[in-house]
Amino acid sequence: MTRSSIAFAFAALTTTAIAGDNFLVYFGTSTNPKNGAKGIYVARFNSASGELTQPELAAEAGNPGFLSIHPSKKYLYASSDVMKADGTKGGGISAFSIDKKTGKLTPINQSATSGMGPCHVGLDKTGKMAVISNYGNGTLSSYSIKEDGSVSPEVGFIQHEGSGAVPKRQAGPHAHSVNFTPDNRFALACDLGIDKVLIYKADIATGKLTPNEPAFAKVPAGGGPRHLAFHPGGKYVFVNNEITMTETVFSYDAEKGALTEIQTVSTLPEADRELKGLSTAETVAHPNGKVVYVSNRTHDTIAVFACDPATGKLTLLQNVPVEGQIPRNICLDPSGKWLIAAHQNSATAAVFKVDQNDGKLTFTGTKVNVPGSICVRFLPLD
Repeated sequence: MTRSSIAFAFAALTTTAIAGDNFLVYFGTSTNPKNGAKGIYVARFNSASGELTQPELAAEAGNPGFLSIHPSKKYLYASSDVMKADGTKGGGISAFSIDKKTGKLTPINQSATSGMGPCHVGLDKTGKMAVISNYGNGTLSSYSIKEDGSVSPEVGFIQHEGSGAVPKRQAGPHAHSVNFTPDNRFALACDLGIDKVLIYKADIATGKLTPNEPAFAKVPAGGGPRHLAFHPGGKYVFVNNEITMTETVFSYDAEKGALTEIQTVSTLPEADRELKGLSTAETVAHPNGKVVYVSNRTHDTIAVFACDPATGKLTLLQNVPVEGQIPRNICLDPSGKWLIAAHQNSATAAVFKVDQNDGKLTFTGTKVNVPGSICVRFLPLD
């Protein structure tokens, strides 16, 4: 398909709905002159057919790596490069308004972070608070979100302390993600550098975080916790450990905001568990509560686990080739019938069909071009 025909097909889809359930799919990217990425890209997806159109640029932005969509579906937020008040470029959070008809994004505003290397943006369940995780120096920056979708200046800043068992990777803290709990009372922060999932009380009204008691839970030494997902029932939390290629399962006490380790399992097939230099990236829990997915970077596979809803324990079912290089974010469509994987190094994204009986994945044959793709987010149109 030529570039002009792709553009025509995309333009047609902006005015003609596909039969079935329709979604916009946004891709966050790592932008640099070598990969040609220019910002955030958007495609259209149909959950009845599994059809994904070729992505087009939705908004120019510098390194909009991780994306979160506001609960109102009107706004999108990205961890990204921002222009500071003194005119220098730094990191922070960017806010955009969403045009559902075209998929295009319009910048609203930006706010800088006092931290270094923003890599993740988490939103609370009401859309009134955002938290940026700063990998470079292990810090969290929090913001209030206004009625018009704009973000406030930084209202909270937390510095993590400590180190881990792997000096090359864990000489100091490296905050990697923040997820709000289902009841919105707490926020869980994975810090790769100190092997902890830190637990904070969330004050949505002020946009600030304060340490909980208990203040954290540990993963096995040297694990390097990166991202997490809640079981849809809310009783369990699944954390992928980037360094050791493992997944740690915690039980979650919603009243106390406490985590207790249940199990840690490898995300690799037994024959590959001695390989060095591999890393995990993302964890996703299926809405049926019976399957958990983990992306294995450098191994270039997705680990598929069966989850026992009664115990939270995982059993490895499958390591499916991801059909690209360096899978970062993976994301299920809201129907739970499809999964899209973003490939950072091969500048592509691939669609997989989810078996509704056992959760195993099958590549559909659909792969699109997305330069520097590292994040995937679905936005319902119906």
